[in-house]
Amino acid sequence: MPHDTPLIATIVAGLGLAFIFGLVAQRLRLPMLAGYLLAGVVIGPFTPGYVADQKLANELAELGVILLMFGVGLHFSVRDLLAVRALAIPGAIVQTVLATVAGGAVGLAMGWGWGASLIFGLSLSVASTVVLLRALQDRALVETERGRIAVGWLIVEDLVMVVALVLIPPLAGLLGGRDVPLEEGAAQVQALGFGPVAATLLLTALKVSAFVALMLVVGRKLIPAALHYTAHTGSRELFRLGVLAIALGVAYGSSAMFGVSFALGAFFAGMVMAGSTLSQQAMRETLPLRDAFAVLFFVSVGMLFNPAVLIAAPLALLGTVAVIVGVKAVVAYALVRAFGRDRGMALTIAASLAQIGEFSFILIVMGVSLGIVPGETRDLVVAGALVSILVNPLLFAGLDRWQARQLVPKNTATAPDETRVA
Repeated sequence: MPHDTPLIATIVAGLGLAFIFGLVAQRLRLPMLAGYLLAGVVIGPFTPGYVADQKLANELAELGVILLMFGVGLHFSVRDLLAVRALAIPGAIVQTVLATVAGGAVGLAMGWGWGASLIFGLSLSVASTVVLLRALQDRALVETERGRIAVGWLIVEDLVMVVALVLIPPLAGLLGGRDVPLEEGAAQVQALGFGPVAATLLLTALKVSAFVALMLVVGRKLIPAALHYTAHTGSRELFRLGVLAIALGVAYGSSAMFGVSFALGAFFAGMVMAGSTLSQQAMRETLPLRDAFAVLFFVSVGMLFNPAVLIAAPLALLGTVAVIVGVKAVVAYALVRAFGRDRGMALTIAASLAQIGEFSFILIVMGVSLGIVPGETRDLVVAGALVSILVNPLLFAGLDRWQARQLVPKNTATAPDETRVA
């Protein structure tokens, strides 16, 4: 494998092995995700043989997240988000808090400090964008009410994580890590008389509000107009390029200028493009790239997995998985039912959120780099993500069978009435 072309080598190794192991998994009637994750383990740093460039793999995976969220935004509108806010906002916040507390309890039981336990719990509280959307898309649920609630819930979780990522560095010393100076903007706000935490929160709120206002006021007119102008050129290639440029450009610009996550920026880009009559064509044009880079996301997760954690800390891993798959699912189910929704919707949302992914890795890596959490927490979070990603398709398969059984009595009960009417 040539070492002077790490990008090409990473893509070839990742997609090639993902295809082989995915094919084997499909033949064995296992989730193809298992094959993709195994491909990552094979080319990761913890197994012998070729080791792919982990940093490049993570950046390639981020492209998959951007394209996935952009696609979801194409199916959404501001009205859709506002329609689910009554459940998605309180549900996401309460679940995040309770999952953080449960994860923190595991950390305290391991003998970590309260700061490390807090970061560990936060990393277990947020669901993976890729896994959730993959499950919803496979069942054509994205545009249903339960799909909109799940995605709205995910958007709120992402916003909470954006705030957490901004607040953790200035609070690192208090949390047991190294003191980090405030960024220039927050320092200027602090000079007005605010405390460091209040200054950071205020700056974050201003940035996010400015981004949302810009997208809803300017972007809503500019992006569809640019798309229509490109379509009138008659060039399909140019249209495809324009769609990708808008999706990636807005995602990157939102992060660089406003501190918003790539995923959230891409979602808003898709949402404002949904106002165009060409939104469905834009969705079709990005589909192949979206699927390819989504596969690389799962490969990148597999690369982070250290099998030694299964032997070194089995009880801690069991507790981690119990929080991700058990506590989060139970809390989501209870919250949805408490808002008067039916059992099927509650089970769907519970299964959708019973996993973790990209934000979890970002949080825990930041915690390790700031000296807040010990290095072993990263292995536990990655192992927990790996297990939850593998279990998630099984949860949905069980849900599908349960829903199929619910339909049988109704059909058999109505059959005699239909015969009498005839």
